[in-house]
Amino acid sequence: MALAAEIQDLFAQYDAAEVAARALVTEMNERVGTWRPSPDKWSVALCLDHIAATNRAYLEAMRAPLERSRVGGKLRRKPVLPGFFGRLFIKGVEPPVPKTLRIRAPKLIVPRPGVPLSEGIAQFLASQQEVCEVITKNADLDLASIHFRNPFIRGVSFTVASGLYIIVAHERRHLWQAGHIRDLAQQALSEPAA
Repeated sequence: MALAAEIQDLFAQYDAAEVAARALVTEMNERVGTWRPSPDKWSVALCLDHIAATNRAYLEAMRAPLERSRVGGKLRRKPVLPGFFGRLFIKGVEPPVPKTLRIRAPKLIVPRPGVPLSEGIAQFLASQQEVCEVITKNADLDLASIHFRNPFIRGVSFTVASGLYIIVAHERRHLWQAGHIRDLAQQALSEPAA
């Protein structure tokens, strides 16, 4: 069975994020990858670790509703596209992010301290694989009508379709951030000490 066009598009977005992450860290050394603009800011490695933690938190929140829907035979009837509120949320997550929309990461997804670059990219890539497996396994379900609770905002729920688009938009946000940090690191580490 051929995948629907919107699922193919979703896979293309995840593939593009993976290509961007791999390009970001290609030829990057540990010093650049773990450099932080200040103690309260993240490094490239921390951005990647945060993305992986967020992906897994969203997937965990989706698992039970997906399983109930599979048991209940809730097969696909609608396109796998985000709903109205999902689209609004995605718009706020997409880069570049204005300073007014920047918020602290919830404790559940704060990156682990001291994550090396190799671990950050490995966790990101593993979480990408997990997301794509969930999409593949559940592409026959009605993802646009199966709801799950947002694991970070109490009382808010999204459709699984919205959640899958939120995840990849969130990836783009932090890959954009990581690219900015890489540029700052390369500049700071190439300047002679005063």
